[in-house]
Amino acid sequence: MPASTRTDATLPPPITVEGRQRVVIEGVTPCVDGGRFAIKRVLGESVQVEADIFCDGHDVLRCLLRHRHGADDPWRETPLRAVGNDRWRGSFTVDTLGTYEYTLTAWVDPFLTWQHDLLRRQDPQDIALAQQIGASHLAAAAARADGDDRQRLHALADRLLAAAPQDAATVASDGELLALMARHGERRFAATHAPVLTVWAEPVRARFSAWYELFPRSCLREGQSHGTLAGAEQRLPDIAAMGFDVLYLPPIHPIGRAFRKGPNNTLVAGPDDPGCPWAIGAAEGGHTTVHPQLGTLDDFRRLLTRAREHGIELAMDLAFQCAPDHPYVGEHPAWFRWRPDGTVQYAENPPKKYQDIYPFDFETDDWQALWQELLGVTNFWLEQGVRIFRVDNPHTKPFALWAWLIGDVKRRHPDAIFLSEAFTRPRIMHRLAKLGFTQSYTYFAWRNTKQELTDYFTELAQHTSREYFRPNLWPNTPDILTEFLQFGGRAAFMLRGALAATLGASYGVYGPAFELCEHAPREPGSEEYRDSEKYQVRRWDLTRADSLRDYLTRLNRIRRDNPALQADWSLRFHPVDNDLLLCFSKSPPDDDEGDVIVVVANLDPHHTQTGWIDLPLADLGIDPQRPYQAHDLLSGARYLWQGARNFVQLDPAAAPVHILRLRRRLRSERDFDYFQ
Repeated sequence: MPASTRTDATLPPPITVEGRQRVVIEGVTPCVDGGRFAIKRVLGESVQVEADIFCDGHDVLRCLLRHRHGADDPWRETPLRAVGNDRWRGSFTVDTLGTYEYTLTAWVDPFLTWQHDLLRRQDPQDIALAQQIGASHLAAAAARADGDDRQRLHALADRLLAAAPQDAATVASDGELLALMARHGERRFAATHAPVLTVWAEPVRARFSAWYELFPRSCLREGQSHGTLAGAEQRLPDIAAMGFDVLYLPPIHPIGRAFRKGPNNTLVAGPDDPGCPWAIGAAEGGHTTVHPQLGTLDDFRRLLTRAREHGIELAMDLAFQCAPDHPYVGEHPAWFRWRPDGTVQYAENPPKKYQDIYPFDFETDDWQALWQELLGVTNFWLEQGVRIFRVDNPHTKPFALWAWLIGDVKRRHPDAIFLSEAFTRPRIMHRLAKLGFTQSYTYFAWRNTKQELTDYFTELAQHTSREYFRPNLWPNTPDILTEFLQFGGRAAFMLRGALAATLGASYGVYGPAFELCEHAPREPGSEEYRDSEKYQVRRWDLTRADSLRDYLTRLNRIRRDNPALQADWSLRFHPVDNDLLLCFSKSPPDDDEGDVIVVVANLDPHHTQTGWIDLPLADLGIDPQRPYQAHDLLSGARYLWQGARNFVQLDPAAAPVHILRLRRRLRSERDFDYFQ
């Protein structure tokens, strides 16, 4: 058909791509939701990046990992190495708090392709011609270089041309030549992965921490009926001695008087009942005010300073809700949902009713002012020096709020840590973690059987969600007294404390109640504590002989002394021929000389259990042909084991858990200088 008679339907489609860009980059890991969300690391950790990178034909690729700290930092480049089947791998280390960016770039490298072919050539005439082509690549690279690099490239080009054919391969493989061509080689038609991916580099405490929760109003001194922040300050030496490094305080703000709850969550409070700290706000002030009975803002700042002197960071409770007499209710009525009878909708989860708490209406037309106010509350406590926030029920607030608020805080305070208290559906918990929450509460409290624990913690440690979801394990909270703790006795508390401290690099306890094995529910079938500290002041006798104080101290010392317990990803479960025994191990980081930790737990708090465990000794760095020592760090006992299969017996009345440090090599007479 003559060109003049062609119709649009017969014309070739327009070319909208750069057809000479031949490299494909796909299957990049780590990458959360296509790069929409950041992965997380702490200072000193590496980011190992992998991708499938290939092109048509048989040309040789040069592949680089590019990374930088913030958008204003120059890109740094790290060569990727091929690991088989067109998979490439490289890594970089985060050593500064804040946001890192990373991406991959790759191109067909004419020089590497030339070198690859040259090494396979045998005909001298082919080699001589290839030498000329190679010299032209070096000359082109010299034109892109300057200084000594330019001179060396010209000299190497001359050397390549002058080499005898049988010596050309040696010149082409010269280490200096390869390094120079890596710096100045041709990068035409390079492909770069999009979008650029991000990493949040956070403090080490974001990965490894031990939390202790207490109510300051129960930190009573002689003659007091209501504790204070100064009383909480007096507890700091004990908490530090136990090895906890985060002290978490429930809300310390004025408590509403309207609809105040009485003991055990009764609807009518007496004149001296203190109310629930989560019913925030009264005539004295709201979210930026300290409850007058607890002390002053100066007292709070003093507590924070003294805590840091003991190696403890203070965690503040962020509870974005109000008591009926919070100043916000009168000043910003549009921030609340009003019912037809002219009253504000209180919080409820039918049949449960929380008349003393008003939730915000995040669909209000005045939502932007509400968001700004909540960020202002957060900023106020940041200005006082707070860097850790435990956020109450974040799943009942908009996802977009948290992305905006946490993103803003982390840009200005990259050392800030946010713990998500969301015992909700998995997808919601994971979404909150993706949006920026540093750590997350988990379902640990309700995972009791061997299969439940194995399945759940294998997911937490090995699933790709570990790139953004960091678990923080709590065996109890003021809201959670599980059936296992109610009926398991002291052994149940010891077991769950040890599992929390070893399965997770971060864990916490609602301290006084856990130390004293508080186990009475409000009523049968309830997970609420009887005489709950949420509704009344409690006098705790922490000097009781049956306190778990020394036990918790040993657990935290073991965690601190063994790098294997300071991260989660090395967790592996091992076979035991008794379903009431659980066995797992953790290994230290590759660059650490620490020992492997093996934990064997009796999940039955009432009866002695025995069984045979099977350990993959080679994977754990143990020589299967030599004896090795298993040192129980809780009891001090030492066992000499041989081979993969060994017998264990655990009496819960004595100790429901072995925390064993495996010594990879035992000394023999051959280790002494005089052995000849």
